[in-house]
Amino acid sequence: MSATKGNEIMKGEVYYPAPEIIAQANVPDPEAARREARENPEAYWARRASELDWYQKWEKVLDDANPPFFKWFVGGKTNIVLNAIDRHVKTWRRNKLALIWEGEKGEVRTFSYHALAREVCKFANVLKSMGVVKGDRVTIYMPRIPETVIAMLATAKIGAVHSVVYGGFSVEALHGRIEDSESKVIVTADGGRMNGKIVELKKIVDEALRRTAAPENVVVIKHTGQEVNMEPGRDFWFHELMALPLTRNNMRCETEVMDAEDPLFILYTSGTTGKPKAILHTHGGYAVGVHATFIDVFDIKEEDRWWCTADPGWITGHSYIVYAPLIAGATSVMYEGAPTYPYPDRWWGIIEKYGVSVFYSTPTAIRGLMRFGPAWPNRHDLSSLRLLGSVGEPINPEAWRWFHKHIGKERCPIMDTWWQTETGGFMIAPMPAMPLKPGSGTKPLPGIEADVVDEQGKPVKTGDEGFLVLKRPWPSMVRTVYKDPERYVETYWSKYPGLYLAGDSARKDEDGYFWIIGRVDDVIKVSGYRLGTAELESALVSHPSVAEAAVIGLPHEIKGVAIHAYVILRTGAVANDALMEQLKQHVAHEVGPIAKPETIEFVASLPKTRSGKIMRRVLKARAQGMDEGDLTTLEE
Repeated sequence: MSATKGNEIMKGEVYYPAPEIIAQANVPDPEAARREARENPEAYWARRASELDWYQKWEKVLDDANPPFFKWFVGGKTNIVLNAIDRHVKTWRRNKLALIWEGEKGEVRTFSYHALAREVCKFANVLKSMGVVKGDRVTIYMPRIPETVIAMLATAKIGAVHSVVYGGFSVEALHGRIEDSESKVIVTADGGRMNGKIVELKKIVDEALRRTAAPENVVVIKHTGQEVNMEPGRDFWFHELMALPLTRNNMRCETEVMDAEDPLFILYTSGTTGKPKAILHTHGGYAVGVHATFIDVFDIKEEDRWWCTADPGWITGHSYIVYAPLIAGATSVMYEGAPTYPYPDRWWGIIEKYGVSVFYSTPTAIRGLMRFGPAWPNRHDLSSLRLLGSVGEPINPEAWRWFHKHIGKERCPIMDTWWQTETGGFMIAPMPAMPLKPGSGTKPLPGIEADVVDEQGKPVKTGDEGFLVLKRPWPSMVRTVYKDPERYVETYWSKYPGLYLAGDSARKDEDGYFWIIGRVDDVIKVSGYRLGTAELESALVSHPSVAEAAVIGLPHEIKGVAIHAYVILRTGAVANDALMEQLKQHVAHEVGPIAKPETIEFVASLPKTRSGKIMRRVLKARAQGMDEGDLTTLEE
């Protein structure tokens, strides 16, 4: 099917933006923005950096003398807190809401920019009193509560480096991250709430610290209220520290002046592809990258209410819950609990209650909520929404259409974003003034050059699959793997000298739109044909009985590799042999006979990382009776 808009003809299923969306867009002409960046990348990034405040302007935009260890805004002096907090409290925004938080039990807390600045200063003084200085590491292991944001900002404010560990990780995962980062202080809570249950975080911290050289201090937020062990001389209650004269009477704390290339945080990548790596990001380039992408892709206005459903423990939470929204002076919503607690309309109720206008979530969550049907969102007034977003993995077209129809009411463009922990911010994503294709991230953003190449590093033909690479450095890029620069070079830069290897396979269509297929290790080669797991899973999920699916390739004596599928059915669907055969035929019809699964297993759940990515290597290991490897990121 071809679609036409004016003199422009695009191939496939295309959704065009309404004239009023283009008229009010922050980037009304995306192609002109890309052209500006392509013609003079350094001038483009200098202009975007000038949108932020600096203590001292940079002397050189990009230092590429020692690739792949690129440096951005060399000589510039800043601190991300200068832009996320300090500059706002000097303007009318000091009384604007920065954060609206709702707990799973329905409790609500709000923070203006002034109130957030006050709490950040107080906790920064607490950290300083514990001996934390510039360059020290602080591990933050918390539920999704405001104190997580406060702890991150306070750490950055004094020039220390935060290492946020997702609050659902196991003892072994936490222990490994504390040990690797050599943290001086741990910030945690007694517990968190999820699905009506308490996750006992302090108990996990205690166990982790029995296995490693203990950090000097543990700060504990009283959140869920159950009794916890408090080690005298090591463990301190957050509320007691914040009430001390040291903090109560001293609500000022100077923000540390940092070099643009000074470390801001380390963050461990999820374990879908083996042992986690500590990715290091810096104050200057990261701030510029996340700010530019947030403003351009999500078109943020002063009056917007922004909600990213991720957890601060992941890069999505770092970039688009904490830093980018605060740098933009936006109002964010944060919710602690599960999307289906106590009923499957919890998220839709929050959108209605707080007037959320821009909503950013994951395909996993969207598919999960699809299972309950459209009746739940239809109970709520979602008319405040104007933009939707998707992150974490390729969104299958069926979920895209459901999201567009039942949540966006066919009037909210969906910003399908491709990026990674390593990239810091969005790389391939639409802007609201662009035509959309369900399942495609559209094109690289201004200042980003991407391509799809073959094994030899040569661009593939239109429509062919290959390796996704980034061709130029960008400000928010990973600087190194913490304490392991050789692994940084080996993982990302060794296969194709001068090109960043994303580890994903992709293809480009006739319109130059990118379609992310999945991790390179998520590509199955059957009888010589390369089939992407995302494409196969999309075919399965497009069947009305299927809520979620995962596919893997297992050895086969004739085909070399055969496809094995794991399927979660929608409520009301009955697992039987007839449905299994129907699904096999459905995939053959949707993708081709070569794609027909050898076996289909009906399951109640799939192994996923805590950020919602399916761990196919675990499925493969289980199916073959092999060691499942590193399971520290496995959701229980």
